Amino acid sequence: MKKELATKVNVYLANIGVSYIKLHNLHWNVVGSQFKAVHEYLETLYDTFADMLDATAEILKMNGEMPLASMKGYLSASTISELESSEMDVENVMKTVLKDMEALKNQARAIREQADEVDQFDVANQMEDDIENYNKTIWFIQSMLK
Repeated sequence: MKKELATKVNVYLANIGVSYIKLHNLHWNVVGSQFKAVHEYLETLYDTFADMLDATAEILKMNGEMPLASMKGYLSASTISELESSEMDVENVMKTVLKDMEALKNQARAIREQADEVDQFDVANQMEDDIENYNKTIWFIQSMLK
């Protein structure tokens, strides 16, 4: 794997790691009339992110690269910002998640394009799967916010 691509995948990994913790924060601290539904939905999202975190780290390892594997590393590389712990209403929680999902989707798309250019098909295929997941998640969230 070319170094530039590996660096981009590691930043993506960091963003998934920060998002994983952020989703827990939102899951624990969401409040409002739709608490139960949103609380449960966020759990499904962070469970999915656990799998994505593993798959992204493994693709780096399979290509001879060292994945970031600490919160310190994630926070130093991430472009997704973490949140302080505080109660947040359902609408703001979902808007926060939507913004992050859109950013991750755009990042996955850029990685896929670069991976295609250098014939790194395993990375391109994983990004395709991730983009499909983001598309569905974005659709769900946009529907919830109507």
